[in-house]
Amino acid sequence: MAERKLRIMVAKPGLDGHDRGARVLARCFRDAGFEVIYTGCHQTPEQIAASAVQEDVDVVGLSCLSGAHRYLFPRVVELLKESEADDITVIGGGVIPEHDFQMLYDAGIKAVFTPGATLDSIVQWIHDNVKIQ
Repeated sequence: MAERKLRIMVAKPGLDGHDRGARVLARCFRDAGFEVIYTGCHQTPEQIAASAVQEDVDVVGLSCLSGAHRYLFPRVVELLKESEADDITVIGGGVIPEHDFQMLYDAGIKAVFTPGATLDSIVQWIHDNVKIQ
């Protein structure tokens, strides 16, 4: 029996409509052999968490360029915990100041990737840190 592919959801929470980077990541993840779900723009944390549970994903990759990451990213983690789905790894990326990293880690975000992070480094982090449940 073949092992199932790792399932990654790429999501754009909040009002940020710039999704080129999220689309590039989704394609990169697909090319790396992952199964990818892309939610599109303007998703609420509630929609993202519900979709993550429904789709039975292993990873949620959040992308935010609007500056609302301090609220949106932790809220997704909180909602996943409330749904007893805190085994889903949540990572984030976008224009995020370095001084916000620790707050995001403390809130349950497992990794933060900013402009300049290579696609290979993100894929490698997932390979090294996420195991199929």
